[in-house]
Amino acid sequence: MQLELSQFPVATARPEVRALSESRIRQVANAAMGREDVLPFWFGEPDGVTPLAIREAAKQSLDAGDTFYGPTLGLPALRESLAGYLSRLHRPVDVARIAITNSGVNGLMLACQAILSPGDRVVAVVPLWPNLVEIPVILGAVVDRVALSLNPQSQRWHLDLDALLARLTPGTRAVLINSPNNPTGWVMSAEDQARLLAHCRHHRIWILSDEAYERLVFQPTDSTSAPSMLDIAHPDDALIVANTFSKTWQMTGWRLGWLVTPLELIGDLGKLIEFNTSCAPTFIQKAGVVAIETGEPDLAAFRQRLIAGRETLLTALQAIPGITAGIPDGAMYAFFKLEGTHDSVALAQALVQTVGLGLAPGSAFGPEGEGWLRWCFARPPALLLDGVRRLKKSIAREA
Repeated sequence: MQLELSQFPVATARPEVRALSESRIRQVANAAMGREDVLPFWFGEPDGVTPLAIREAAKQSLDAGDTFYGPTLGLPALRESLAGYLSRLHRPVDVARIAITNSGVNGLMLACQAILSPGDRVVAVVPLWPNLVEIPVILGAVVDRVALSLNPQSQRWHLDLDALLARLTPGTRAVLINSPNNPTGWVMSAEDQARLLAHCRHHRIWILSDEAYERLVFQPTDSTSAPSMLDIAHPDDALIVANTFSKTWQMTGWRLGWLVTPLELIGDLGKLIEFNTSCAPTFIQKAGVVAIETGEPDLAAFRQRLIAGRETLLTALQAIPGITAGIPDGAMYAFFKLEGTHDSVALAQALVQTVGLGLAPGSAFGPEGEGWLRWCFARPPALLLDGVRRLKKSIAREA
C-alpha cells in the first residue's frame, strides 16, 4: 500500500527552534559584509590579529602532528594553566572543576543542558547578548527578564538588585548574569554579587555567570579584573562561570572557552561534551596554554587601546545633540540612543546604506534595547572618528 504524503511526519524543527529570531546583527551585517566603503563596528571583536606567540604555538602543534582526539574535559596542561591563572585572579580554583569547551557560547549551551529542563523558569539581567538569553529557550525553559536602567546623573548603567532578588522566587531554576555586560558595559559590583549569591544559596537557585569580558575593565583604571563570582563563591555553590579566550587574548576565531563548575557536576558535564563535540582541538588548546603563559603584556596593550577608543568615541558621541550614551565600565561597546529612534534595525540598515556605517541594532539584545545602537570601539581612534563623522552626516540628512 502506498502512503499518502499527508501520512508522513511534518519535516519541521521543534516549535522552540522555529520561533527563534534571526540574529539582527547578522541581518544588518550580512547585507553589507565585503563592501569596502563600509566601516564595520557591528561585531564584538578586536581590530588586530591574535598575538604572534599564540599563532606560532598552534603552528608548532600542527607541525608536531597534534591532529588527534584529546581528553573530553581538555588537555591537562591547559586545565592546569587555567587553574593557576584563575587562582591568581580570584580564590583558588581546583583544576578538577575546569572543563575546556569549543568556545564560550558552546560552554554556555553545555551549562544550560546540564542544569535546565523544559518548563524551568530562568531569570536574565537584560539587555543581553542574544545567544545567552535564547539558549534556555531552545531547551524549553521560560525566561523572565529584569532590565538595567541608565542613571541620568552618573550616565552609567544600573541594576535594581532588589527588583532582581524579588523575581528570584523559590522554584526559579537559574539566574543569568553577564558582567561586564554586552551590550551596555555594565559591571556588577562585588557587593551586589555577594547579596545575589546569598539569596540564591537560600533559595537553591543556580547562577550562570558569563564573564567573557572580565579582564576588559576601565573603572578604576588599575583593576586587573572585574568582580567575579569566583572571588566569593565556595567550590560547592550552585554556580557555573563561563569564559572564553576570544576577548581577553584576541582569539575570536579560534573558538576556545572553559567552564568552572561544582565538582559534583563535572562528570556529567564531561558526558555532555562527549555527546556534543567530543573535545576541543588539541592544537588550539596548546595555543591556549601559550596565551595564558605569555599573554599579559598583549592584554595590557589591548586594554590601553580599548581605553583610548572608549574615550574617543564617547566624547564624540556625547557632543552630538540628541544622543544619549551610557558610560561603559567594561567590555568593548558604546550603547547609545539617538532621540526619536523607534526601530533600531531600520536605523542600522539605513546607516549602512546611506553613509557606510555598520552598527549593531539594539533590539538584537532584546526589546529593552529597542531604539539603541551598539558600537564596538575596539578600533583605532581615527577610524572611530570617521564613523562619528558619518553618523553626523546621516543625522544632518534627516534634519
